[in-house]
Amino acid sequence: IRNFFINSKKKIFFSIFFLALILFSYFGLQEYNSSKKKQLAKNYNLNKIKFEVNGDKAIVSEFIEIINSKDETYSPLAFYFLLDNNLINSKENINKYFNILINDLNLDNEMKNLTILKKGLYNSDFANENELLNILNPLINSESTWKPHALLLMGEYYLSNEQMLKSKEFFQQVLNTKNISPKLRTDVQKTLRTRFKD
Repeated sequence: IRNFFINSKKKIFFSIFFLALILFSYFGLQEYNSSKKKQLAKNYNLNKIKFEVNGDKAIVSEFIEIINSKDETYSPLAFYFLLDNNLINSKENINKYFNILINDLNLDNEMKNLTILKKGLYNSDFANENELLNILNPLINSESTWKPHALLLMGEYYLSNEQMLKSKEFFQQVLNTKNISPKLRTDVQKTLRTRFKD
């Protein structure tokens, strides 16, 4: 054993050093992430209070920084705060921030799907048919809880554009989904009866 330690002391030393480096890096990263999250929480709450008390629109740049930090908790909160308070108006920027939430955050599937649906709702007032379908297709082709809502949105979109055959097709698809709520089923059946005489 003694000879083994003498002959292998360099290897043992480097192995211990390497293991210590990995542990130090891991715990250092954990501490950094925790500190970063606390700072984001502080910035978010402080700027939210500034706006609610003084109507201070200077918070927009601070909230955009929070969105770009790509934090699972505070990036969505900052984005929806700006959107709900009409503090960002550029369609291009709003879609860019939606894409950060959808593509760059490690959200669970149903939260990601809800964000896709919200993006579809936002774009439904001005997007063309292909753009809206491209946004909603991940939901339409899934078994998500939000699939019936995406189908309903497309049905309403075609109905508002007086494309009755396409609208009816999407409303019927809503009724054929597995995870449709009783209220949604009743509402769609009522729409089919009144608008399509079915």
